[in-house]
Amino acid sequence: MLILASQSASRRAMLTAAGVPFATEAAGVDEDAAKASLSGLSPRDLADALAELKALKVSARHSDALVLGSDSVVALADGTLLDKPESRDQAADHLHRMSGAVHHLWSAAVIAEDGRPVWRHVEAAKMSVRPLSYTMIERYLDLEWPAIAGCVGCYRIEGPGVQLFDRIEGSHFTVLGLPLIPVLGYLRVRGVLEA
Repeated sequence: MLILASQSASRRAMLTAAGVPFATEAAGVDEDAAKASLSGLSPRDLADALAELKALKVSARHSDALVLGSDSVVALADGTLLDKPESRDQAADHLHRMSGAVHHLWSAAVIAEDGRPVWRHVEAAKMSVRPLSYTMIERYLDLEWPAIAGCVGCYRIEGPGVQLFDRIEGSHFTVLGLPLIPVLGYLRVRGVLEA
């Protein structure tokens, strides 16, 4: 049995579309407190640590299941990490900061079993945001706010958010928040999916 330790609609949609049988359970992790305790980690390692924390928290309650934790981190070129926007104004600020620049999005997946991590994978995507006018940002937020309030980077690439970019290098699934192809490979190894 696989449990997704997340309420993310995009992660649920990816697993469902891929034909993966799974249940969902929120990890209930205080991400702000976790990030504060993990300060100083690289963006890659932070995504990995947060994914592990979620997987372990749910795994402690379900020793008979494989638990998939996942997290994504957005890092601007200057090293600034962006969190999920808390308001429309903050989303506009994030979009202005990303405008005309490149940022990296790190997506990590950790699978835990019996309260310990048994598999992990982290991937990055290089995201080139085109120059965005104030009008474009406001029009975009009219369409997408508050739906993007739960999105690191303020975009849903599967919707109008794709218009923010000139170029994306990396897996589409990574941008959506889960390195799906490697996850599927491990699930085949474990017999959750047919080999």
